[in-house]
Amino acid sequence: MRTISVCIGSACHLKGSYNVINGLQKRIKDNGLDDKIQVKASFCLGECTKAVSVKIDDGPIYSADENKLDEFFDKYIVRGI
Repeated sequence: MRTISVCIGSACHLKGSYNVINGLQKRIKDNGLDDKIQVKASFCLGECTKAVSVKIDDGPIYSADENKLDEFFDKYIVRGI
């Protein structure tokens, strides 16, 4: 199972981290990937300039924009399954 950690620290919260979490959960459900991917909230990932910071498993930290989640999901999440 892949784990997606979404920062909910101050900078990320202000940039829409909860919208990113909800958007990712919706895409996971819509694609029938509930049994392969879990999304969890995480406190500061240490990359505040990348807000909203997202970490997939133990990989690098990416910047996710709630308005471009389809691209993010396809590029970083679906390709790794």
